[in-house]
Formats: sequence, C-alpha cells, structure tokens
Amino acid sequence: MSLSTLPTVVIVPGLRDHVPDHWQTVLADRIADARTVPPLEKDRLSRDAQVAALDEALSDISGPVLLVAHSAGVMTTVHWAQRHRRPVKGALLATPPDFVTPLPDGYPTPEVLRENGWMPTPRTPLPFPSIVAASTNDPLADVDHVAGLARAWGSRLVDLGPVGHLNPASGYGEWSRAQEFVRELGRASSDMSA
Repeated sequence: MSLSTLPTVVIVPGLRDHVPDHWQTVLADRIADARTVPPLEKDRLSRDAQVAALDEALSDISGPVLLVAHSAGVMTTVHWAQRHRRPVKGALLATPPDFVTPLPDGYPTPEVLRENGWMPTPRTPLPFPSIVAASTNDPLADVDHVAGLARAWGSRLVDLGPVGHLNPASGYGEWSRAQEFVRELGRASSDMSA
C-alpha cells in the first residue's frame, strides 16, 4: 500500500509540539493529505485541551483515519479514545512516556501532570488496531512499563532497540520505520474492511 492510498493520517505531537526536523514532521511532509494537530496557544499542559485539539483536528475529516502519535501525543490519543468514537483504522504509538515516574529535568513533574489531568494513564483496550513502538533506552519510560501499556491497550509491541526518545535529540529526524508501520496499519485496515 502506498502512502497516497492510506486513510487520512493525523499526526499527534507530544507536549513539545512541532519540531521542524522531527520524524513526525518529515512523515507529514511525505504524505499528501496528512494533517497535524495544531499547537495550543494556551493550556498546553492540559490533558483536556490536548484531547479537545485532537478531536477538533478529526472533526472535519469525513472518512477513516490513521493516528501517528509520539510521546505525550500517545497519552493524548489514549485519553481521546476513552471519550470519543469515530472510524479510526489504526494508530502508531511511538515511545509513550511514563508520567508516574519523575521525568528528566526540563519536563513536567508527576504532580504537575496529575494537576493537569494526565493521570491515571488509561489501561483499557483501544477500540482500534495499534502498534506501540518502544525504545530500550528511553529516558522518559522504562521499556517494561511501555510493554505493560501495550498489553493493556491490546497493541502490538515493537522493540526498536536503543533509540532514546525517538526524537531529534536522540538522532531521529527521519525515521523510515514510521512509514513502514503506517503502511502496515493501512493494509490491516483494508484487509478488515474487505
């Protein structure tokens, strides 16, 4: 399946929003009709505001979608899935963080994340197929924690090896496997509808 025949791809960035050389930005540039959840002007740390922004980005898409989420965008996606129902053909959920364990300096504390509605992390099965891409040396989450989330969500877990947080700081501007996973989810959704 080519990238041009996919359902609408919607990019769900993390809390640090849009980074020009991030793999999600590169992927969005390669897919003709891809959409990206726009950055928030205010309430950036609010779970409700992030979920509402994702829902708004999906509201004017008439057909099925594939979600491509990274970091806190994964958490936005799973919180959104608990509240909303619409045709989602699949989701790539890359390097979800562990919001309970203190994150490195420069990131919100667990207390700030709790105050902004991010906890508890949903642990119910997602209503669509999903792939969780996990790093073995992610500074934002232990791989065992991520594996537990994948099990709870009913996601296929893919061990990426030592890729850090899969962001430009870890050396990932372009990430070609993202295209591979998006195609796989697109094929799986086509197979299920046939």
